[in-house]
Amino acid sequence: MSRIGKQPITVPSGVQASVNNGEFKVKGPKGELTVPFNSELTVAVDGGTITVTRPSDQPRHRALHGLTRTLVANAVKGVSEGYTINMELKGVGYRAKLAGKNIELTIGYSHPVIMEPPAGITFAVPEPTKLSITGIDKQLVGQTAANLRKVRKPDVYHGKGVRYAGEQIALKAGKAGATGGKGKK
Repeated sequence: MSRIGKQPITVPSGVQASVNNGEFKVKGPKGELTVPFNSELTVAVDGGTITVTRPSDQPRHRALHGLTRTLVANAVKGVSEGYTINMELKGVGYRAKLAGKNIELTIGYSHPVIMEPPAGITFAVPEPTKLSITGIDKQLVGQTAANLRKVRKPDVYHGKGVRYAGEQIALKAGKAGATGGKGKK
C-alpha cells in the first residue's frame, strides 16, 4: 500500500495549480512548471490541497501513485521555494568563475572547461572553490549537478575533483606497501 501517494499536498499561498488532459500545471513566484502524469491516475486540486488517487491496487498503479504524488509535490515546492545544490572543488589550483551565465572551471586539464547552464538553471560562485546550482525543476537541477561532477569525478587516491558539498570520499591506500621496484626476480 502506498503511504506516500495517499498524503495530500498543501498548496502554499501565491501558488496556483490546475489539471487538464493528463498534465499538472503549477505557477508560483519562482516560475511555472508542467508535470505530465499517467492518465489512469487522478490528480485533483481542491482549494489548498492536491490529492492523487489510483484506480486499483495493481502493482503498476501502486508504483505510479507514489511517483506521481512525489513529482507533483516537487513541482509545487520548486515554484514556491526553488532547489539549490552546492558543490565544491578540491585540488591544488582548482577553481571556478562565472563567465556571463556560463561557468568556467579550471580543474587540472590543459584547458578551462566551460559549461553552459540549461534553460531555467543559474550558476553562482560565492568562492573560487565553491559553486551552487539553482533552479525550480528538481530533476534538472540534480542532472546539471551530476553532469558538472562528471567533468572531473573525485579521485579515489587523492580526493581531487568536483564533488557535492559535504560529500565524503573513501580514499584508497595507494602503494604504501610496495618494495620500491626491488622486487623478487
